Amino acid sequence: MSSSSYPSTLHTQPPVPPNTILHFPTPSTLLIVLNNPRSLNCLSTSMHFALHALLSWYDNEPTLRCAIITGAGRAFCAGADLKEWNESNAAARSGKSSGERERPSSGFGGISRRTGKKPVIGAVNGLAFGGGMEMVVNLDMAVASKSALFALPEVKRGVIALAGALPRLVRTVGKPRAMELALTGRTISAEEAREWGIVNAVTDDAPVDADVLDRPVVKKALEYAKEIAGNSPDSVIISRAGIMQGWEDGSVEHATQNIVDIYSKRLNDGENIHEGVRAFVEKRAPRWVPSKL
Repeated sequence: MSSSSYPSTLHTQPPVPPNTILHFPTPSTLLIVLNNPRSLNCLSTSMHFALHALLSWYDNEPTLRCAIITGAGRAFCAGADLKEWNESNAAARSGKSSGERERPSSGFGGISRRTGKKPVIGAVNGLAFGGGMEMVVNLDMAVASKSALFALPEVKRGVIALAGALPRLVRTVGKPRAMELALTGRTISAEEAREWGIVNAVTDDAPVDADVLDRPVVKKALEYAKEIAGNSPDSVIISRAGIMQGWEDGSVEHATQNIVDIYSKRLNDGENIHEGVRAFVEKRAPRWVPSKL
């Protein structure tokens, strides 16, 4: 299904960002395709807010369980729109503007600082540079094509990776490797990214003319999405929140207590916890209902 063919199960229609194609490979899965291949899927300021709105809609659409994001062409996302940035700098130098480039609270592409409620998986089909790399660092899971490349080249342009990747990268790869990426601006391969824990898996590359749904990287992401969607939506939301608490909080015990305090009663009052246990006892597949969390 594509932007012109939405599942009949949707409660509301999605806001479609410009230069973006939406697919619904299953009624519970949203596939977001960044579709500006001539510009290597670089993102303008307005795109950050548009993707933030789309992912907020996804979090609040009860029928959806998992989202995947990928790019058209040979790039996942090569970062910020530098032409727009240069124009902003020129306006600031002439006193016509402050030069500030606003972003939503969820950061670059609506992802680099996103907390959200439901998981988003990256299908990194090619270049993930700058802001694109910052998005990958904060995705819940990521799969990369064999030829995908990752870099934070900001130091080579006299700027800084301020969209959230630097402190998050330390937690993922450790200080020495994070320093290597941030201070040298060097590019790493998909295999290095997997070895360092930035991506979960590496797949074969797709033929140049392959449909997005036929790409091995998207197929692998869809496998993960299918597994996630087959689980209790309540349990997925709370399990993800527990991981995010540990990611953001300095104390694992404080993070654990937060999850218990916030979610325990709400989970126990919901239908899915009872359905899961009952289905196990009755030796059948559970029949989940949309989460009310």
